[in-house]
Amino acid sequence: MAVTVPREVIEQYYRFSLYNSPFDAHDEGCAIDLYPEGPRAPSPVAGEVLDTRTVRAPPKAYAAEHDHLILVDTGDHVARLLHVKPGVEAGDSVAVGDDLGELVRAGFFAPWVPNHVHLGFRALDADPYRAAGSLPVDAGVDVEPLAWDGTGAVVETGGTWARLDSPTHPVPGERFVGLAADVAGETGVLDGGLPHYERGGLLGGDGGDGTARLAGQRVGTAEGRTVAWDDLTVLANGDPVTGVALFCSRDDAGVKLVGERVDLAVGERVTVTVDRQSSP
Repeated sequence: MAVTVPREVIEQYYRFSLYNSPFDAHDEGCAIDLYPEGPRAPSPVAGEVLDTRTVRAPPKAYAAEHDHLILVDTGDHVARLLHVKPGVEAGDSVAVGDDLGELVRAGFFAPWVPNHVHLGFRALDADPYRAAGSLPVDAGVDVEPLAWDGTGAVVETGGTWARLDSPTHPVPGERFVGLAADVAGETGVLDGGLPHYERGGLLGGDGGDGTARLAGQRVGTAEGRTVAWDDLTVLANGDPVTGVALFCSRDDAGVKLVGERVDLAVGERVTVTVDRQSSP
């Protein structure tokens, strides 16, 4: 049974994603990444801290040498939190919104990914130090799907990413939105790293099985809320990039193109297409 992260918890953060990560738990939406404002991590759970651990992270020039795990007994489950240098210790009680510590830029995620809190859940009788077997997670907020025609102008760049001005958020700060996708005639919000992470997700709508389309272009096949990406390359004005970062955002909505080969200037008009490597 899925664990629902309540709306009032998610509204502490400006962005969230269940699938936009290379961690195994994200392949089936069994974890959620929560993006807070500022350098500190407000707790998404309440309970007693069971343990904290420090682990060596993959070496990356832009990342810290170590990452951290915080385990919290919520009463119903054990919450596993990553990417936070603990300001708490075993035996402490925490409430939702309490300061857990400083966000850590870890080598477990790509250079274009902002700092965030990774949250997953394990059954009380399961090994809490293992991510495998984490419970499915639901986000307890409605996410509005925004139609996109595959074009836009660059409004911001960051070396390994560029953000477009389209689609626009209808009411910034008031509700969460994401890119609209069509599956078997139903509209939902597409989540994940297209196609640079193994799978993506379809949030909202009724779910279902069938071809998933983004901006009118086929990108994968949905089974329930999980989408297996097709073998494809994302092109920006005909040039390959690593992909499109797909997530749910409260404050902005422009498409984010990512990768070491993103070479786009502010103001440049962009058309995004996909090049299929093999016939579906």
